[in-house]
Amino acid sequence: MLNEFKAFIAKGNVMDMAVGIIIGAAFTAIVKSMVDDLINPILGLLLGGLDFTNLFVVLGEGEFDTLEAARGAGAAVFAYGAFLTAVINFLIIAFVVFLLVRYVNKVKDMALKKEEPAPAEAAPAGPTELDLLAEIRDALVTK
Repeated sequence: MLNEFKAFIAKGNVMDMAVGIIIGAAFTAIVKSMVDDLINPILGLLLGGLDFTNLFVVLGEGEFDTLEAARGAGAAVFAYGAFLTAVINFLIIAFVVFLLVRYVNKVKDMALKKEEPAPAEAAPAGPTELDLLAEIRDALVTK
């Protein structure tokens, strides 16, 4: 069983997948920062100072100024602002992955596309059968 596990781990696909997961986690952090630090402030500015992260409804008793305060107090909250932020994150990640896969497929197609063989140079045209017969006839007539 241990040998089978070693063989499984040693396969190239598993290593590629592991690298992909690590890069994906780092990429997710970048996208989260982009959404939280760049996109949400711009959207908030366009929408009159609205901050998505503090859009929530308390499902019970109590009033809280921020989502963090509500969660800290243990209140049940419907945090639709955090959900909107997650949807924006997902759409950005999905779009970038789409572009990446599209680019990789394009490169792969270019690599697999074989150059069409150059047309073979036409062999020097020799006399046709009709020309040879005409030469033979002419040679026989002149004799």
